[in-house]
Amino acid sequence: MSHPADGFYEWQRAGKAKQPYCFEVNDGALFAFAGLWDRWKDPNGQWVKSCSILTTTPNAVTASVHDRMPVILDPGMQNMRAVSDMLKPYDARMMRRYPVSSRVNSVANDDAECSMPMQIAPAQTQTTLF
Repeated sequence: MSHPADGFYEWQRAGKAKQPYCFEVNDGALFAFAGLWDRWKDPNGQWVKSCSILTTTPNAVTASVHDRMPVILDPGMQNMRAVSDMLKPYDARMMRRYPVSSRVNSVANDDAECSMPMQIAPAQTQTTLF
């Protein structure tokens, strides 16, 4: 199963605050997340549909923000044998990241404004070693 997207978000802790970042592939091109889905009946006999996105170790673009990243696939991928070769970090040279507003923290905000780049003070982007 794959889920088409044009970006994903991760949050980097900066002291007590968490700065959200948007990650894109090929300057905002569509891509797919590798995922699994299932449906099953709960004890009351009701169907439950569930899904999860597969993750892998981070590449150079995502590593400083998060310790994992989604498995990214070409949305037209049909060859399942080839998919197993893709269960590794996406080529960092094909990705970019930029800070976005904390507006993305609320699921009620589901629009293009969530992924608009924003400027942050240099002190906010530094992480401490201790």
